Amino acid sequence: MMASIKLHTMSASSRRFHAQTGINYQILLDKRFEALKEWTGRVLGTVKFDVRPASADASFRRYFRITLGQRSLIVMDAPPDKGGVHAYVTISRRFHDLGLNVPQVLEADLERGFLLIQDLGEQLYLAHLNEQTVERLYGDALGSLIVLQAGTATGTADQFLPDYDEGLLTHEMELFREWYLTRHLGLRLSAAQNRVLDEVFAPLVTSALSQPRVWVHRDYHSRNLMVTRPNNPGILDFQDAVVGPVTYDLVSLLRDCYIAWPRARVEDWVKGFHELALQSGIPVGENDSLFQRWFDLMGVQRHLKATGIFARLNHRDGKPGYLNDIPRTLGYVHEVSARYPELHALRALLHELKLPGAA
Repeated sequence: MMASIKLHTMSASSRRFHAQTGINYQILLDKRFEALKEWTGRVLGTVKFDVRPASADASFRRYFRITLGQRSLIVMDAPPDKGGVHAYVTISRRFHDLGLNVPQVLEADLERGFLLIQDLGEQLYLAHLNEQTVERLYGDALGSLIVLQAGTATGTADQFLPDYDEGLLTHEMELFREWYLTRHLGLRLSAAQNRVLDEVFAPLVTSALSQPRVWVHRDYHSRNLMVTRPNNPGILDFQDAVVGPVTYDLVSLLRDCYIAWPRARVEDWVKGFHELALQSGIPVGENDSLFQRWFDLMGVQRHLKATGIFARLNHRDGKPGYLNDIPRTLGYVHEVSARYPELHALRALLHELKLPGAA
């Protein structure tokens, strides 16, 4: 049975958003979308519903909002050759069991990579964060992060999620060299410059691997958190979760690539989280100075990775909008590398290459 679907046209603001992120609205006409429409109609048992794009994801996944009268749902299209939906279904169930506000999976076609899931709304954290709201919104997000990390001890974490190991940590930083420096900027690094990167990557990996291991969302930031009532925040895009460093998600939230806060304020939040984590039995260590160091070095690893991913999104996936976030992202690297002797060579290299983000 083919669904009779009204396909919404985009508003001017939506067209600008999709243009910025490189989303081609004509993808809605492709064969997978036709199959998704047919599957959705059969699952819902109706031929009349409205559908429109729900987000511009920085991946191969696509999300569409289905409206039936007053009811709203999300359908996900995740091609099996790009990862599919198996991890999403499993992780959603486990995180929901912890009490986290993640979308519940209502129907699934695992073979084709189609999901019908709960709709957590359209109110992104990023659009609502300001001086008046940040303490409340971050307080809720930090509370949910505590729930996630405390939940690690309740299950067989190493069997449930893959390990954030040395190979993955290093591969992520190599994206900075391959996609940003070489592909995007067209630089040919000298042997000495390559050696600086190699010698910086090693201690960043060592620091990450020395941290206590917890469940890690891996993209816990303002574009994946929704303002919801009740049970704020809604948490999206968790399918790449791993078992890894205790500071990783904290960095994602507090040193967000899409919005920045003064360093002193961030350090206060880090200290407050450390105290709360200790009270909650999460293995963060008694030394808050060491925890701050873990946090800072983890941030450099993440922001080198993110810079490479933003360049790759532009060149490989046709999504240029993320290039605008590179100066902020590299700005964190400039700032932190000035404060740790083992990163001074990295800071010097960033200045030598005249990369954006320097104060």
